Amino acid sequence: MKIAIIGAHCVGKTTLAEKLREHLKDYNLRIEPYYELEELGYVFSEIPDVGDFIEQLKYSIKQISESDDNVIFDRCPIDILAYIKALNRFENIQLLYDKVESTIDEIDLIVFVPIEEPDVIDCQDYPELRHDVNEILNDSISGFDFGIETVKVKGNLSDRTNQVLDKISSIM
Repeated sequence: MKIAIIGAHCVGKTTLAEKLREHLKDYNLRIEPYYELEELGYVFSEIPDVGDFIEQLKYSIKQISESDDNVIFDRCPIDILAYIKALNRFENIQLLYDKVESTIDEIDLIVFVPIEEPDVIDCQDYPELRHDVNEILNDSISGFDFGIETVKVKGNLSDRTNQVLDKISSIM
């Protein structure tokens, strides 16, 4: 099973992915494309820009298409597209979505980690971008049928982990 954890920055995606990895011992964890690209020498802009997210999108597609089953992805094209849309609201991202649709179809479960209300994480990094991405993802998950099992998690780490594990059990 390929599991993609999506959400804006500073919502607990990585923490959840690491906790799931403890429970799903035969799964590999692929870190965010941003960090893998950084390790490969890619230099990102100091301020988030569309070009950097396009590079992350390409890399995320590569991560998914080259991975075997039993992988947890910390980010996938869906949330990277949300960042692109948030940074450039006037750009039609449908062409980009069309390019990644077959890759997204390889994902078996999407785990959406939204910003909690009230927000429990004090994130000072680009708060407006964070909220815009959260809104775009929330609308996307609620309004579109990706044809992929989806779970929107909430609560503390233990609650979130159990919600994902329960969802995995229900679809296996």
